[in-house]
Amino acid sequence: MTKFENIEVAVDAKIATITINRPKALNALNYETIEELGNALDEILNLENRPAGIILTGSGDKAFAAGADLKKFPELGFEGGKQLSKQGNEVFNKFENSPIPVIAAINGFALGGGLELAMACHLRIASFNAKMGQPEAKLGLTPGYAATQRLPRYIGKAQALYLLLTAEMIKAERALELGLVNEVVEADSLRERCVEILNTIGGLAPLAITEIIRCVNAYYDPKLDGYEEEVESFGKCMDSKDLQEGVSAFMEKRKANFTGE
Repeated sequence: MTKFENIEVAVDAKIATITINRPKALNALNYETIEELGNALDEILNLENRPAGIILTGSGDKAFAAGADLKKFPELGFEGGKQLSKQGNEVFNKFENSPIPVIAAINGFALGGGLELAMACHLRIASFNAKMGQPEAKLGLTPGYAATQRLPRYIGKAQALYLLLTAEMIKAERALELGLVNEVVEADSLRERCVEILNTIGGLAPLAITEIIRCVNAYYDPKLDGYEEEVESFGKCMDSKDLQEGVSAFMEKRKANFTGE
């Protein structure tokens, strides 16, 4: 794996961990960090022995990612702003469309672009000290990395508009009530819980997991018919070695040995 400047990447046999490593800036997302996140994901997905899943988190115990790095914003102008937004969307879409699950381990502040990055992950597990929000309107901005699109998916239009229009920051327990995160755990159990979830997923059929992610994403893609995509995926899995192994293991009352084929 490449050694990056703003993030750290660790890969074991089953799980990869990407850690945003800018603790002095509360892991704020500048252009370079977002680019490195995309490159790291590409490298992980191209490994010969691809892991079963990815944990994405921030260094330290204060922040997952406390928004974007604002220093250069006043200089960007219209075209620069569009380019910055486009870059973030392209990278975050890579995470959303990853064929292996990505869990955001939200270990503190997840604000602005940080929350948008977490929402691009398949699952979100938060520690009790986590706080989340989209404060862009306080800065004279709209969200740039798809909060206006993803947030309503998770918590509905009315609640999403409330958070976006008020720029209110919410605690982890409220995020759980709204459906924004899947679970809230003690800070010292955060990684352990994410590993436990990925180990559970890792024991299932890799091809089926990939196709489930693809079909759920297809529901939200206006260019695709999610129902038709599910039909195709069902047929694809029915014709797979994993299906043969899964049925055999069930009938023989043993653990399946899936290969992703």
